[in-house]
Amino acid sequence: MTMFAIIETGGKQYVVREGEKLKVEKLPQNVGESVVFDKVLLIVDGDNIELGKPYLKKTIEADITNQGRNKKIKMLRYHSKTRRRRRKGHRQHFTEVKVKSIKK
Repeated sequence: MTMFAIIETGGKQYVVREGEKLKVEKLPQNVGESVVFDKVLLIVDGDNIELGKPYLKKTIEADITNQGRNKKIKMLRYHSKTRRRRRKGHRQHFTEVKVKSIKK
């Protein structure tokens, strides 16, 4: 079984492994810079499980590989009695990070 951790960033929780890429909510750093996630909720290494209450005093290091916007989400609002329609779209900003190491 490989080692993984659960982190919290941008109000969401993510399962991360070393060498894995993932998209998180937009971070203020630029592409090529390093970022440290300090809100680590759980680390699993084989049979060894460390659970934070609420966080562990461990860190996850990652490099920022990309910043952009996701696909457009289309929303349609309809009022039946007045036959009013409203179409709206939204593109969420994201930051793609590649996990370098899980510090135990």
